[in-house]
Amino acid sequence: MTGARILYPFQHGGDAESVVDAVIRSTVAKAEEIVALRGDVLDRLGPALAGCACAVAAAFRGGGRLFAFGNGGSSTDAQALAQLFLAPGEGGRGLPAISLTGDAALLTALSNDIGFDVVFARQLAAQGTRGDVAVGLSTSGGSVNVLRGLEAARRRGMVTVGFAGSGGGGMAEPGLVDHLFVVPSSSVHRIQEAQTTLCHVLWELVQQAETS
Repeated sequence: MTGARILYPFQHGGDAESVVDAVIRSTVAKAEEIVALRGDVLDRLGPALAGCACAVAAAFRGGGRLFAFGNGGSSTDAQALAQLFLAPGEGGRGLPAISLTGDAALLTALSNDIGFDVVFARQLAAQGTRGDVAVGLSTSGGSVNVLRGLEAARRRGMVTVGFAGSGGGGMAEPGLVDHLFVVPSSSVHRIQEAQTTLCHVLWELVQQAETS
């Protein structure tokens, strides 16, 4: 009960009205935190995003493809990013993009036969070529399989893009990532929310660069 009380203090004690008020205050505070963090991230990283978009657009113009990958929630973000580039909907131009987390049979085969640490590196070694783009997502910046994937991409001459949180983790090591975007937060939820915004802005900038 102690753990639950720490996580959800508004559920223990008080009348129904005070509980509702506490939930409202908590929700408003989180929303304000999200908006402030997103604005701060875009202010800080806007110029770097523009430079990254130019490099990614140049890769597409040269016949390159985008490969996105991550674990857990970052896995779904990688799938969403690939889908955004591939089928952007009305007003956008579809660009070749692949999520390395979308094939369950391949992921489980590589994990079982070789090891989970190489599930992205092996795919990039098999499919990636010079001029492609590798986008790794990790809230900590320290996911071993994501780092190994980025290393494999670098060896193949691919453009490497990293999205991380907190201090950047292993992604911040010199020479690993061409374009690194670190969300200054220790909250996994806030990091992923801000990374989603960064990915959408990157896509918008790439679309603009493609048509300019």
